[in-house]
Amino acid sequence: MTPPSRTPPSVSRSGIGAPKGAPLRRRPQLAEDVAVHVRNIIMSGGVRPGDFIRLDETAAELGVSVTPVREALLTLRGEGLVELVPHRGYVVAPLTRDDIADLFWLQGQIAEELARRAAAAATPEMLDELAGYNDGLRAAVAAGDSAQIEENEWRFHRVLNRYAGSRKLSWFLASAVRYTPVQFYSTDRAWGESAVESHERLVAALTAGDAETAAAENKAHFAEGATLLTAHLESIGMWD
Repeated sequence: MTPPSRTPPSVSRSGIGAPKGAPLRRRPQLAEDVAVHVRNIIMSGGVRPGDFIRLDETAAELGVSVTPVREALLTLRGEGLVELVPHRGYVVAPLTRDDIADLFWLQGQIAEELARRAAAAATPEMLDELAGYNDGLRAAVAAGDSAQIEENEWRFHRVLNRYAGSRKLSWFLASAVRYTPVQFYSTDRAWGESAVESHERLVAALTAGDAETAAAENKAHFAEGATLLTAHLESIGMWD
């Protein structure tokens, strides 16, 4: 995963806006949709630790009522992404380099094992599905279609995880991946091209029955995400 070379989303001390010139692709209607949006902005550095997230302003900016925003912030508080300051509201919690490293380390460890297990269960149908979604990803990257980049990337890994036959591990990976700011990566062409190449190597290893190479390739895909996200956060002065 890689940070795009673009200006971070517009942010005020009172609310969280969508990126300038890039309205939300869908209007959040439920608390989870709001939580996803706010979580992505926090993880990509659109708001910094100590910034206040105001309910009224955030609701207005996202086009929802205050209720789903309040519920979303309660969820994010439980995840440790925001903190409640009595009589003042919610602020973004500290986010360190180690936090980023830990999140992606966990993702990489699980992804490595899932690829290893998928290799043992590989079928021609699975390989065809993976190749098809990677073709879709390649076309989306060429077209600069971030929505389709996200869709094909998600479907590629969903197929891989399904064939691994490990529902609990897949659930844990999905829980960890929600902290990955997907729009942050999908708008960066360099990351997209790198992801396509990584998928090609992974499919080649699966085709050859090389479980260890497939596992290492899947793990490296997540390690790259950690490196690039950390570099982006450093470049915008996240920890200055």
